[in-house]
Amino acid sequence: MRHMRNGKDWKPVKKKTKGVAVALCLSLFAAMALGSGSTESEGGKDIVTSDKGETGTDDSKESTKSESAKVTIEEQELVNQNDIVVTAKEYVNDAIWGEGINLVLENNSTKDVTVGCNALIVNDYMITDLFVSEVAAGKKANETVYLSSSELKAAGIDTVGKVEIYFHVYDSASYDKIFDTDAVTIQTSEFANMDTTPQDAGTELYNEGGIRIVGKTVDEDSFWGTAILLYVENNSGKNVGISVENMSINGFMMNPLFTSTVYNGKKAIDDITILSTDLEENGIETVEDVELKFHIYDADSYSTIADTDAISFSAK
Repeated sequence: MRHMRNGKDWKPVKKKTKGVAVALCLSLFAAMALGSGSTESEGGKDIVTSDKGETGTDDSKESTKSESAKVTIEEQELVNQNDIVVTAKEYVNDAIWGEGINLVLENNSTKDVTVGCNALIVNDYMITDLFVSEVAAGKKANETVYLSSSELKAAGIDTVGKVEIYFHVYDSASYDKIFDTDAVTIQTSEFANMDTTPQDAGTELYNEGGIRIVGKTVDEDSFWGTAILLYVENNSGKNVGISVENMSINGFMMNPLFTSTVYNGKKAIDDITILSTDLEENGIETVEDVELKFHIYDADSYSTIADTDAISFSAK
């Protein structure tokens, strides 16, 4: 679930006590991950409309990743700017937190700085990150950027071939930005085997100006309540943000949780979350009919790209 996910939606979090902050962030990440992509589970209802047919490919493919294959990366310097050096050391696979990139952060400046991410992209899919690390002046830190296993699964990523990171570095005391990087790309040993098949099976809800939104499934047993899973593809030439307005379920207005940022040329599997309390207050036991409008905007300037007409679909 990516309600505040990338670009300008991202807000810095200062790490007061490193061990506690990491544990809390990763625990929250794990809890959120239970909801994100959970609509791929058995029992999810298909999204259908009366005027739009199904689209895309069958995303129920079997894993092609060899059990013996071990993803690795070459040690490489990713950032060397304003006395801040970031080096990718190795690809890791933790039993609890899953796959990730181990980094060494080196602060050769005279200020305490915090390093985070504006965006994390795996095999061209936007992936949620909660990476943030404070590094005191003249010190180093050993950290890992973890890749949400549930989001990799939802995107059909069996083998990580490419990881793109947009780093955000700011002054830990004032929160002033020091610099943002362009995409830093890490190719893994499995880059040649990277599966780029779009996970776009479902019902097309919107397709204009290079921006495509496909409704996939409705999961009434997600972590937070009910989740409506979407596939988003952006070939508009701009980084875009998408939010939902005027949403109703079975005729009752809802307060959905959904903000998704998709960079140009990238894709996302994201879900609209409806809290169980909203459903209970309106006596809704099962989702039948959904109506909503998408607000699509430039993620850098916030200028409106499109406000859609009401889009209706059902869950079967």
